[in-house]
Amino acid sequence: MQWRNSVKGYGAIPQLMHWLTVALVILAWFLGQFDDIFPKGAARAAALVVHISAGLSVAGLLVLRLCWRLADAPPPLERTALGVWLDYAARFGHFALYALLIAVPLSGIALQFVRGDALPLFGLAEIASPLAGGDRALRRSVKEVHEVAANALIFLALLHAAAALMHHWLLRDRTLVRMLPGGWR
Repeated sequence: MQWRNSVKGYGAIPQLMHWLTVALVILAWFLGQFDDIFPKGAARAAALVVHISAGLSVAGLLVLRLCWRLADAPPPLERTALGVWLDYAARFGHFALYALLIAVPLSGIALQFVRGDALPLFGLAEIASPLAGGDRALRRSVKEVHEVAANALIFLALLHAAAALMHHWLLRDRTLVRMLPGGWR
């Protein structure tokens, strides 16, 4: 098992951070979309704590991923018949994913604070809201920003997955395989 990236593929650490981010984003999105399936009270409150904890974990993982990326450059892009335009699209897509991976948790934190609610830290502690939570229009606006950004993240992540599958099945290169455990050996 290789921990760091090489020219042939991603190491175990970047792969772990990638797939953990995928799982946390899916968990947070589903809990955010379907929070009303939980009965009001303790169950819904617990689901919100898990939702927020997943979002905070995504933000923390993103910081770790960016630091790792600075210390351990990713493998070069696979060359394809589509040339440099596909490279530009890939770079833009990754930049947009990273931007949304930080925008969604930050807007979620802002939403919690404009509601006047404390921010639970993994159920262990809380950060009190610095705001009173009185402005209903602001709460609605921040909630809308959070929801639109979360849905955009899911949409872009699905495009990202579709692009990886296109690379694998149509272009027949190693783009997808390089992110799978043991796939680049």
